[in-house]
Amino acid sequence: MSNSFAARFFKEKVQELKDQGVYKDLPILQSANDAEVILNGRKIISLCSNNYLGLVNHPRIKMAAIKAVEKYGVGAASARNIIGNTDLYEEMEKMLAEFKREEAVVVSQSGFDCNIGTIPAITEKGDLIISDELNYASIIDGTRLSKADTKIYNHLDMDNLEKILKENRDKYRNILIITDAVFSMDGDIAPLPDIVKLSKKYEAMTYVDDAHGTGILGERGRGTVDYFGLNGEIDFTMGTLSKAISAVGAYVAGSASMKDWLLRRARPILFSTCIPPSAVGAIIEAIKLMMSSTEQIDKLWDNTKYFKEKLSELGFNIGNSQTPITPVIIGEEERAMNFSNRLLEKGILASGIVYPVVPKGTGRVRCIVTAQHTKEQLNCCIEAFKSVGQEMKVL
Repeated sequence: MSNSFAARFFKEKVQELKDQGVYKDLPILQSANDAEVILNGRKIISLCSNNYLGLVNHPRIKMAAIKAVEKYGVGAASARNIIGNTDLYEEMEKMLAEFKREEAVVVSQSGFDCNIGTIPAITEKGDLIISDELNYASIIDGTRLSKADTKIYNHLDMDNLEKILKENRDKYRNILIITDAVFSMDGDIAPLPDIVKLSKKYEAMTYVDDAHGTGILGERGRGTVDYFGLNGEIDFTMGTLSKAISAVGAYVAGSASMKDWLLRRARPILFSTCIPPSAVGAIIEAIKLMMSSTEQIDKLWDNTKYFKEKLSELGFNIGNSQTPITPVIIGEEERAMNFSNRLLEKGILASGIVYPVVPKGTGRVRCIVTAQHTKEQLNCCIEAFKSVGQEMKVL
């Protein structure tokens, strides 16, 4: 066993997490990431997956991935600007642009890569980024990598956003307003129509991270921008291809000139290998499925409504969620982790989420219902929540 300075240092840091009660062992999944999974050798009902539409194990999508591998191989073996750009890749972006009702789409390797690549590429010294205080980590990191100045507005507070815009518009060449569309820890939705109005009033650009809205909101899951009827009104719409569209990667939708620029200036695109052909094939088939049927999204929302109503009837605090993301807010960090651990003992996997992912004192068990859950599975989850809630005097 290593006894170097670095090993001793990190051993002490890990022990601090254990002493605080927030250390978490990584689960080992031994099955597809469905509503019911095999975890550490045990059958468990999962409320953790972003597999909203239940497509991760869909026969049509798996077959499309296999066919792509048979023709193009297991990997792209190059960055896109060198020799990683295939006709299949071009077909995927064209289909995504049609699906999003936007002029163009450019695909990157992940949602994180998309944000840390795009934000620095579209802002520079002399610009200002204005960001919602609860924006996701990759937005925060993207703004830190940019040479632009940054200001934070209070969560969903349009008066505060306008105050910052009014005070700073004359001080900067360009201003970029950035917000999550659906906030991943609370499930609430940004007021995009109000943001667009303010952006027009103050001549600012808009950037929306729709990672958790893609496939969930809008006509046939086209996303939060479509949900509000704002197609073509947002300058940059980012969405992932790894959640409701259960493959890997992410996209930015916007103008053709935006795509032209990002292909030549977004560093993850320039300096990383493309997503593999299997993912590209799966994405194309998933979009075809979503455009042809509402079956999955209808089931998702039916399950979501049922689960939320049952938890609320029991007396749990589920915050202001408007989406399938359902936080059961416990409060103190260690207590939230204990709640999650007790659920797991009862065969229910639901993530304990604590600081620094959420503010101190707002520890929670975050649940995500999918289209694949049966009512019987949801009833088992509800009974487990009730039992643990009573045991721990949360109810």
